[in-house]
Amino acid sequence: MIKSMTGYGSAQNGAVKIELKSVNNRYFDFNVKLPRAFMSLEEPLKQQAQKRVSRGKLDVFVTLDLTKTDTDKVAINLNLAEAYYDAATQIADKLRLSRELSPIEIMKLPDVVRIERDDGGAEELAAAITSVFEDALTAFDAQREREGANLGADIASRLDELERLTARAAERSTVTVAEYRAKLAARMAEILENTQLDESRILTEAAIFADKVAINEETVRLGSHIAELRGMLKSAEPVGRKLDFLVQELNREANTIGSKGNDAEMSRIVVDLKAEIEKIREQAQNIE
Repeated sequence: MIKSMTGYGSAQNGAVKIELKSVNNRYFDFNVKLPRAFMSLEEPLKQQAQKRVSRGKLDVFVTLDLTKTDTDKVAINLNLAEAYYDAATQIADKLRLSRELSPIEIMKLPDVVRIERDDGGAEELAAAITSVFEDALTAFDAQREREGANLGADIASRLDELERLTARAAERSTVTVAEYRAKLAARMAEILENTQLDESRILTEAAIFADKVAINEETVRLGSHIAELRGMLKSAEPVGRKLDFLVQELNREANTIGSKGNDAEMSRIVVDLKAEIEKIREQAQNIE
């Protein structure tokens, strides 16, 4: 099943929330926004993503809600708090002030309270980021597969139309040769009037013309490319680059048919062929 290069996915577990967004790009481009304390995870996350994504610009946003964790602990320096209180009491007695001093006011004094980070908790958070990232990648892939299915269905319908137009071109080519032979005979009869026509000369000229306008090779190659494209649409491997190449080949065959065609009907068929090929090219550019 083909996948789109564009996609979105997210996952959350506890304090960790991760969002992934991607847009088209010829190569794999990875950008991640992590809290400063976890910047060392950038390369492991990139390697994790490359197992799922081969092309596209992938942006990753990692958000931590530390209010949902117990990695930070409050440490109280009681000795220092007592010293502050004694000093405050002495000042109050000396200046005949009130001794009232609330615990909150003591906590605000320098170094009475400090926040200590639990390293073990940080390691757990790092492991959680890796786990949630895998869940986000799974959601991201599922969304890309759904969009890829829509792209594949559209391309498949256009391949059906290409087959129909290719058959029309082959049929028109045969008719063109017959029409040329009839026109040639009529023209020679007009010029020679009552003189007997040289049938062998007409056959020779018609054969030369038929060789010039023959598109058998082009229609066979078009059919082969169309069949190969259909096979690619069912592939589990990234096929975007191969699709780009085959679309170029389709366009080349259509141009060759156009250069050999010498009537308005064939020109219209070629215009329709190229229009469908261009639509396929536009869709193929979205495929990984």
